[in-house]
Amino acid sequence: MTLLSELPEKVSDMLRRTLVTEFATLSKAGVPIDTPVSYFNPDDLATIDVATGLSYPAKAERARRNPKVGLLIAGSQDEPVVSIAGMAAVRDADLQANALRYIAETGFSRPNNPPWELAQHAVWYWTRMLIFVAPATVRWWDNRAALNSPPHVVRAPEGTAYPASDPAPPGAVSAPNKWPEQDWRALAETVVGMGGTAHLSCLDENGFPLPMPVSDVRLAEGGLAMRVPAGAPWCCGGKACLTFYGNQTFVGTVAADGTEAVLTVERALPIHPFVADDKVMWEPEPDLREAFMNRLRHEVERRGQPVPTLPEVEPEPTAGAKIRIARYGDRGLF
Repeated sequence: MTLLSELPEKVSDMLRRTLVTEFATLSKAGVPIDTPVSYFNPDDLATIDVATGLSYPAKAERARRNPKVGLLIAGSQDEPVVSIAGMAAVRDADLQANALRYIAETGFSRPNNPPWELAQHAVWYWTRMLIFVAPATVRWWDNRAALNSPPHVVRAPEGTAYPASDPAPPGAVSAPNKWPEQDWRALAETVVGMGGTAHLSCLDENGFPLPMPVSDVRLAEGGLAMRVPAGAPWCCGGKACLTFYGNQTFVGTVAADGTEAVLTVERALPIHPFVADDKVMWEPEPDLREAFMNRLRHEVERRGQPVPTLPEVEPEPTAGAKIRIARYGDRGLF
């Protein structure tokens, strides 16, 4: 048995069937950076597994440098909300196997996704670093309405040994591509009025960056004010980030008075082209394609591996992918 599989059936079932997790890592400066990503897991729920492209490896490199990460997984309005403080292990020693697993876990061929004949060529997207997150502390609430109450909590036994990352490859990480930055206030003025889902990530008492949903986000002097659930697993203070489903992300320092918090914004993070327009994943403009391929070639060479070969026929979806497909139908994972 594993920590996650021993949770109440309603909770473990939601973890197997849900599609997206908020995934928070720590920058070199100790700032939480939260990005929503698709996730998948082994049958025994020993880990929650996520991935990032080798041509944009920042999430994985942050997790390799500091394995303390945070996940937030929520089902529908009446389903549980699960917060996981976990230890990350980065897997990039076999990029070919990673690519094939990621394709199979996403169950790609669906009516709302492009044909595999097109997606097959997007090696800049499918070449993946996998990140396995083993839970150290799991907190959950019975539903979203319960977030103002203390969570249920289980912890891994003291002395638990966590998997280590694959050794970092030699040489320097490829230079990140420069995406346009926006004035944070102008961006905030646009997004606050849209009413989208927002998540605030702060550090808990053990240094894990944990995302939580927040509400009533509004402009304040020097930053953004919001209402934080009373059951949040941290004291709202210190370095933090606020993201609106990964599209608009603001970093700075946060302070709270009860359930009211204000993030003093330092800057807004650039928006990745894949987030701005998912068509870019499959058919980027030539200069953008070359930017992704340059990073990809550099990173596979560092690892002494070839660029993965993508199959002519999409791999059969995994058992877990079929469970998620049954829930999400034609909406796909993209």
